[in-house]
Amino acid sequence: MQPKNLPSAWQRIFDSVFLPALFLCCAFLCPVHAQVSSRPDADPRILKIINAISEDRLRFIDEKLVSFGTRHTLSSTNSSSRGIGAARQWIFDEFKQMNPKLQVSFDTYNLAAQSRIVREVELRNVMALLPGKNARRIYVSGHYDSLNLGAGGQIASNAKPSAQPADSDPQLRPNQNFDVDAPGANDDGSGVALTMELARVLSESGIEFDATLVFVCWAGEEQGLFGSRAHVQKIAAQGIPVEANFNSDIIGNSHGGNGSIDAESVRVYSDGPEDSMSRSLARYVQNVAAIYVPGHRIRLMARQDRFSRGSDHSSFSQRGYPAIVFREAKENFANQHSAKDTLDGVDFHYLLQTVKVNAAAVAALAMAPSAPKVRDAANKPMIGRQPTGYNASLRWNPVPGAAAYRIYWRDTWSNEWQHQQQVGNVTEFIFPNLCIDDFVFGVAALDNEGHESLISAYVATPRPSEEVKLLK
Repeated sequence: MQPKNLPSAWQRIFDSVFLPALFLCCAFLCPVHAQVSSRPDADPRILKIINAISEDRLRFIDEKLVSFGTRHTLSSTNSSSRGIGAARQWIFDEFKQMNPKLQVSFDTYNLAAQSRIVREVELRNVMALLPGKNARRIYVSGHYDSLNLGAGGQIASNAKPSAQPADSDPQLRPNQNFDVDAPGANDDGSGVALTMELARVLSESGIEFDATLVFVCWAGEEQGLFGSRAHVQKIAAQGIPVEANFNSDIIGNSHGGNGSIDAESVRVYSDGPEDSMSRSLARYVQNVAAIYVPGHRIRLMARQDRFSRGSDHSSFSQRGYPAIVFREAKENFANQHSAKDTLDGVDFHYLLQTVKVNAAAVAALAMAPSAPKVRDAANKPMIGRQPTGYNASLRWNPVPGAAAYRIYWRDTWSNEWQHQQQVGNVTEFIFPNLCIDDFVFGVAALDNEGHESLISAYVATPRPSEEVKLLK
């Protein structure tokens, strides 16, 4: 709309300056309405799941895992009460009795001798699959194998000079006894307790999730992620879609070995680059936790894992699947990878808070549609400056089950999404006079109840560098 009876000079200023600005403001501030109810602060079904989590149950699981004495990947499988064979059978049986909806199995691999796997071994991951409405998978995981490096444990390794000969690896020393005590209460009994408790409460929730949930207790982590690597190698070859891996490894201790204490936060590591889907998953956890577990702070860590250390989530991220790992805020390295990793080093109330965060984020993501694809068949980002050359023109592929979409953008130097705009059930949107050189854009899908997917960011494809041809 335009005022009447303006002098011609003012008329030209209005046409050239104020009308474009007014149009741009309307694009930002006036959402395109869709038949989608606004997302409530908290979904009562997710609150019910959180309230069903039992601290006593977490303690029971961890106590049972410790009772096997050791769960070393190469420990005995002949006993019904000690070693990795007894431990994996107990995990399998516990999964089986939780809920008939869970499809429980051993995920088995016969490994040749290699690296820290110093002899041939049958390795078994323990899996419980909860079918969803579609085949895309969300993994919840921790590793059930344990390790005792001998005197000093992990703190002795930390204190050694950084340059060490290859034969200094304590897992490669000859005549190892794989059946010595390795209780593994925190590493990673805490992560296994989380995985098993989430299998119980999510399968008993009565919710038919959109995504298929897979709860896995990995073996072979301590020797080089062998269980998860073998599994991801298999599913990648099968083309199985993976939405996320929520991995937890050493999450139960609130008292650091240097005397520091932190019972109110947890670290979440995710691999880059800046706008990878793993980083999107980490931000998602932070946002969901602020709604459902506001007293537990999520500390986002912009690296794949702790310096020069790793866990099973990297088996996923290295093959392009979104993955994160939860780590306690303060570690006691003197207890890790030793006979000292006992139950008195686990703060179960602290562990409970991280379990709640995982439950909320996994449930929210499993209810939502999958993340939009923002690259075309040639793997180019579907973003441009059309039609004027100065616009932000965004396109994406339609997502099954989506009723609307939400566009996000932020300054290129910021890690936090600063602006958002909900649009209808469309697959393209134009922001006039918003320069794609100055902002990062992303888009998420929403179902008809407002459940939101991960945000898919528009990332430029790096230009290949070619050698300059010189005359000889």
